[in-house]
Formats: sequence, C-alpha cells, structure tokens
Amino acid sequence: MKNIYLLLISLIVLLASCSTPKNISYFQGIESLTAEQREAMNQKYVPRICIDDALIIYVTSPDKESVSPFSPPPYGYYAPMEAEIGISATTQNLYTYLVDEEGYITFPVLGRIHVAGLTINESIRMLQDMIRVSAPAAVVSVQIANFKVGILGEVKLPNIYTIKTPRLSILDLIALGGDMTITGDRKNVWLVRDNNGAKEHIHLDLTDPAIFASPYYYLQQNDMVYVMPNKAQKRSSEYSNVDNVRATLLSIIVSSVSMIVSAILTIRGQNL
Repeated sequence: MKNIYLLLISLIVLLASCSTPKNISYFQGIESLTAEQREAMNQKYVPRICIDDALIIYVTSPDKESVSPFSPPPYGYYAPMEAEIGISATTQNLYTYLVDEEGYITFPVLGRIHVAGLTINESIRMLQDMIRVSAPAAVVSVQIANFKVGILGEVKLPNIYTIKTPRLSILDLIALGGDMTITGDRKNVWLVRDNNGAKEHIHLDLTDPAIFASPYYYLQQNDMVYVMPNKAQKRSSEYSNVDNVRATLLSIIVSSVSMIVSAILTIRGQNL
C-alpha cells in the first residue's frame, strides 16, 4: 500500500511539473476582444527625424545641371552630355547629412535647415519647395541611414540591429532577437528611449493584447529594449556554483535514500 502512495505522489509531482505556465503566452485573451477593441489596436506609425539621425538625401532632375549645386560629387561635378554616375555604397556617404544637436543639417546652397521633428515626407516637401526655386523639376529623396535599435536580456540573440526601414515594432525586434527565452518575463519588458536628450523608461506587458494600441508599440531609432528574467531565473541566479554542487549532491542523497526505503518496504511486503 505504501508503494502505491509513493507512486501516486510521484505522478502528481510529474504532472505538476509538466503544466504550462500561464505567463508564457503572448497577447492573452485576444480571442475574446470585441470588434471595437480590435479596431482600436490599429494604428499608423509615421517616423520623425531625430537628433543624431544620418539622412541620405538625393536631389535629381532631368536637367542635371540645374541640380548640380545641390548635390555633392559625383553629381556636383556633372558636366553637360556626360553619362550619369550610379550611386554606390562607396559614394553613399557623400549624400549623408547628420542632424546636429540643435536639429539642423547643413545642405549645399541652402545652408542650415531645421529638420528634427519632421516626418520624411514633410522634409521632402520642404526641401523640394526650396530647391525648385532654382531647379523647377528637382525631385528629392530622403532616407534615414542609421535607424538602429537594440535588444538585451532574456532573448536568444541579443544585439544592436540596423534596420533598412524605420517602421519597426516591438514584436519585430523580438523576432530579430530570436524570440524570448523560456525564462524571459513577458510581463516585464522595458523600453529605454532617448527623447531629445531625456531618457524615458517605459514598462511593457507583452501578455496583454493592449500592446497593439500602445504608443510605444512602434520603435524609434536608438531605442533599447530589455527583457527581464522571470522569477525562476532570478532565483536560480542567486545560487553560486558551490550551492549548485551542494544541491545536486543533496538531491542524489535524497534519491538514494528514497530508493533504499522503497526496496526495504517491498521486501517487507513480500515477507508478509
């Protein structure tokens, strides 16, 4: 009878250890949201130019001579009837303009122009209006060259990632990081953002479907995301290597004693 009790206790412990923790799943309860709640999660993200952004700005026109003053080499040295030189990775830096700490870039002919806080489309319209005074057919292209974000903590691939598109969500970054580890606390994710020199620390809960409606769902350049470890991981990290060895030895001793006791009980049962 005692052996049966021991077997039942072992099965209960095994089943308990196999149960799925409730905090592992993302967006819990999203299936029960109403249509209105789902609609509220839809949001448009429009990236804005920030201090320390590196902007790639191209100015082109069918009339190459008219826009040559607004373009550094090779276009700056374009001669009439000369074949157009393609833009390669080695010449891209010639078209890159750094947004200074006051939010300005220094652009050929136009001088210092304030661009911080503008969207990409707003900056394009502004530059085109200024350049078309001298070159009516000018077309301007603006891109952010150094859109980078980082992720640390309980993810499989912590790193700083340079992104080609400025439209990046917190979920996109976690996917780039190889997803959270099983020891990552999905309720305890922190976003560190530099907002015009002031640091913001934003707490995010990825088990809550309201994350889709959060103003911090989409990331900005230079954002840093930190995934905190869960309670089990924190507890395990408190033990030193010596403690781990002691715990292992204790576990072996307890298991051995349990086996000896079980064998004795079995022998006694057979003798009876």
